[in-house]
Amino acid sequence: MANSLVIVESPAKVKTIKKFLGSNYMVDASNGHVRDLPKSTLGIDVEHDYEPRYITIRGKGDIMAKLRQEAKKADKIYLATDPDREGEAISWHLMKALKLEEAKNKKVYRISFNEITKNAVKNSLKNPREIDMSLVDAQQARRILDRMVGYSISPLLWAKVKRGLSAGRVQSVALRMICDREDEINAFIPEEYWNLEADLSQGSAKKILTAKFYGSRKEKLAINRKEDLDQILQGLDSQQFVVDEVKAGERTKKPPIPFTTSTLQQEASKVLNYSTQKTMRLAQQLYEGVDVKGHGSIGLITYLRTDSTRIAEEADAAARQFVEANYGEQYVLKSEQVKKSTAKIQDAHEAIRPTDINLTPNQVKESLQRDQFRLYQLIWKRFAASRMQPAIYETTSVKIAAGDYLFTMAASKLVFDGFMSVYVQEEDKEDTNTLFNKLEKGNVLNLSELRPSQHFTQPPAHYTEASLVKALEEQGIGRPSTYAPTITTILARHYVTKENKNLYATELGEVVNGIMKKCFTSIVDTSFTANMELLLDKVADGTVKWKTIVENFYPDLDEAVKTAEKTLESVKIADEVTDVICDLCGRNMVIKYGPHGKFLACPGFPDCRNTKPYLEKIDVPCPKCGKDVVVKKTKKGRRYYGCENNPECDFMSWQKPSVQKCPQCGGYMVEKGNKLLCGDEQCGYSMNLDPK
Repeated sequence: MANSLVIVESPAKVKTIKKFLGSNYMVDASNGHVRDLPKSTLGIDVEHDYEPRYITIRGKGDIMAKLRQEAKKADKIYLATDPDREGEAISWHLMKALKLEEAKNKKVYRISFNEITKNAVKNSLKNPREIDMSLVDAQQARRILDRMVGYSISPLLWAKVKRGLSAGRVQSVALRMICDREDEINAFIPEEYWNLEADLSQGSAKKILTAKFYGSRKEKLAINRKEDLDQILQGLDSQQFVVDEVKAGERTKKPPIPFTTSTLQQEASKVLNYSTQKTMRLAQQLYEGVDVKGHGSIGLITYLRTDSTRIAEEADAAARQFVEANYGEQYVLKSEQVKKSTAKIQDAHEAIRPTDINLTPNQVKESLQRDQFRLYQLIWKRFAASRMQPAIYETTSVKIAAGDYLFTMAASKLVFDGFMSVYVQEEDKEDTNTLFNKLEKGNVLNLSELRPSQHFTQPPAHYTEASLVKALEEQGIGRPSTYAPTITTILARHYVTKENKNLYATELGEVVNGIMKKCFTSIVDTSFTANMELLLDKVADGTVKWKTIVENFYPDLDEAVKTAEKTLESVKIADEVTDVICDLCGRNMVIKYGPHGKFLACPGFPDCRNTKPYLEKIDVPCPKCGKDVVVKKTKKGRRYYGCENNPECDFMSWQKPSVQKCPQCGGYMVEKGNKLLCGDEQCGYSMNLDPK
C-alpha cells in the first residue's frame, strides 16, 4: 500500500511521474490553483492590514475531497508543484486547504524539479525542503496588486465606456506601448535620401561587381536631396574607377545562447509563426511529458518559464559529448557563452533545453504531433548549437576611388560552419558574395552603369507579438509567466487586433488607453511598472515585506479612482458598420464581439434580432463564380477558404488562394509557405512568392 503522496499541478504529469516511482508512491494532481480570491468581491480587507480572504475555487470540491482522502492514508506528503513563485504559492494553498499543518504523525515536504525525468524526480525526493514563504509572498503581492487594479478600475471602464472591459497592471502598460507606437507611426514624417551604386567590371571579364557610394576620401556622405546627387554625378563624370584598397580579414559569428521564455516566444513567432499562447501551450506539453516510442511517457524539455540562460553542468557535458561524437572535436565550444544583463535573473532555473540531448528530433518525430515536433526541433537545435564553435567567414572589403569620391564593396565566404551546421537563424541567412581574389590596389575597373535610387525613411514598425515580448522584457515589465497571458488578454478584450502578425490598437483600445493615461498615470508608466517588478523580486529575496508594497500602492490608486469617477465623461464607441445588408429590415449590419469572436448583428436590436456569421474577406475573387473568397472554419475549428456564395458555389481550399493565374494551365494558384502552387494537383506547377 502506498504510504507517500506526491501532489503535482497538472494531470498530464501524473502518468509521467508515476512511471518513475514505485508502488510506495501515490501521485495525483491539484489541477492548478485550489484557492484564490473570491470573484464577487475585492477579497482584500483594506481596513485591516490588507489581509487577503482566500476561498476554495468553485469546481474544485471533488478534487480537494479526493486529495484529503489520499492525504489521510499517506505518511509522507510531497508538494511537487512547479518550480516558480506560482508553484510555490499553489503548494502553500494546498498546505492550508488540506490542513496539512495540523496533521499529526505526517511529514509534509516541498519538492521541485526543473525537468520531469527519472533522475530529477528521484533527486528531488532525496532533497526535500520547506515551503519558501518569501516566494509565496511575492506571488501574493503580485496577485493582490493585480486584483486591486482590476477590481478598482474595471467597473469605471464599464460605467464610462462599455460593459465587459478590464484594466490590468501589466496589460494596461502593454496596451499603452502599442498605442504609443501607433502615435509614433502616425506622426512620422518621411525624409528623402538617395543610394548610388556603380556596376563595374574588370578587364574583359563579364562578371559585374556592384559597389556602393561611400562618400568623399575624407568622410562618409549621406545623399539627402536630388541636388546633392546631381552634384556627385557631375563630379564622377569621366572619372576612372581605381581600386584604392583591398583588405582581407576574418569574421566570426558566435553561437546562440539557449532559449529563455522570451527568446523562445520570439523565435517561434518568427520561424514557426506561432502565437505566444500557442508556443507556451506546446512547451507545457513537452515539459509535462509525452509518450515517446521506446521510452514511454517522458518530459522532453526543461521548465518553460525562465529568464535564465544557465545550463546544468551535467547537461552541458552531455551536449559537448554529443557534439564531439556526431560532428567532431573541432565543433565543440571551448567556453560557454554568457548572456550579459543588468536585469534581475531568476537563476534557480535553467534555460529551456532538451532533457536528453541524445533524443534528437528525428528520434521523437513519430511520437509527436506536428506542432509539438516543430517546437521541440527548434529547442533542440538551439541548445545543441549553443555548445558548438562559432562560424568563421573569410571577408574581403574593397575601396574604389573615383575622382574625389569613394565606393565600397564587401564580400564574405563561409569557411567553417560551426554551430550553423545545426541551427541557422533568419538573420544568419545572408547572401555571401564571391571573394574578390583577383582585385589589387591600382586596378582600373570599367564602369557599366551608375544606378541612383530614391528612398524615404520608414516609420517604426508596428509591434508584433514577438517584438512586444522583447520590448516588455527589455523594459523589465512582467515576467516570463506573464508575457503570453498579457497579449492574450488585450486581444480578447478587442483593445488590439492582429493582422499579418502586426498588432494594431482598435478604437476601443485607444479610448481605454486615453482614460488610463489621463487618470492612472503611474499604472501605465513603464518605469513605475518595472520598478514594481523589482520590488516583487525583493519580496522573493526576503528583503522587503509584501504588505509594505501593497499599503504604499492602494491609497494612491483608491484616490485616483474616486477622482476619475467625478471627472470622466462617458464615451460612446460606435460599432463598425459593414456593407452587409440585414435581410430582415434592410439596415447595414454591424460587427459585434461574442465569446467565439466577431459576428454580424442588426443595429435595430431589440426590434430586429437578426445575426449572421462574420466572414473575413481576403480580396481574392472566387475562381469558380467570381464572388468574394472568405475565411471560414470547420466544426473542429480548422481554418479554410471558401466562397461567400456557398452553398450555391462549392469552392473551398485549405491554402489561401492567390489572384495570380497558373502560367501552365491557367487555373487558380494557392499560397503555401514561400511558394505559389497550382490549385490543380495534376498540373503540379509551382513558383516562388514575390518577396514584396
